[in-house]
Amino acid sequence: MIELKTPAEIRRMQVTGRFVAEVLSEVGRLADVGVNLLDLEHHARGMIERRGAQSCYWDYAPSFGRGPFRNVICLAVNDAVLHGLPHDYTLRDGDVLTADLAVGIDGWVADSARTVVVGTAAEEDLRIIRATEEALEAAIDMARPGNRLGDISAAIGAVAHAYGYPVNGEFGGHGLGRTMHEDPHVPNKGRAGRGLKLRPGLTLALEPWFARTTDRIVYDADGWTIRSADGSRTAHSEHTVAITEDGPLVLTRREPLPVQRSEAC
Repeated sequence: MIELKTPAEIRRMQVTGRFVAEVLSEVGRLADVGVNLLDLEHHARGMIERRGAQSCYWDYAPSFGRGPFRNVICLAVNDAVLHGLPHDYTLRDGDVLTADLAVGIDGWVADSARTVVVGTAAEEDLRIIRATEEALEAAIDMARPGNRLGDISAAIGAVAHAYGYPVNGEFGGHGLGRTMHEDPHVPNKGRAGRGLKLRPGLTLALEPWFARTTDRIVYDADGWTIRSADGSRTAHSEHTVAITEDGPLVLTRREPLPVQRSEAC
């Protein structure tokens, strides 16, 4: 079932979105060589508790997971890209870190993700991050009344194709609002002009993610962390977006990180 939100409800989701953006910005700032993933988890947990927000991940138990998720943020490193289970790992120079966060405030949810490079960045890592960011902006631009869901999916797939990255069709974006996952599913590849007609009040989490050389995935033994099947590095960018009469409204927009230094420089 798809629930269209009123302008007042979208404003309430925007409050949550601003907080999600704040936490992800803080995690991106703190991610550095020598920092443990569990330190980032506990820092995010403290911010959520102080705000009086509710983690959408804590006790999350979908069919594909192994037991309830007992963390508040997903942290995935290098070839890991989705549902990264925070664990005892110390970040190294050149690691690629994806942080994904969904919380609720006063009953309204927002969801966002970003990928950053820790320390010295390889150009190929910056390139795949840039591809997901461009795909996300292309998807957002299609989130307008009268367009179709397939227009969003096709925009993401077109950017991936231009960069030469394959696209996995199993995990993609989704509706959200009162809960983290609502209808509809938003694939990261599709055909323009097809699918659900977009209407004002529809709120979507758009989340292109790519692996460098494969569209296949594997799961860690923890039952949560999803990796590229061939071990190639990955990236993931996500925003919560509301479709309004005036066009797309990004509810989780955040300040960009400083430009990262490439090892080729």
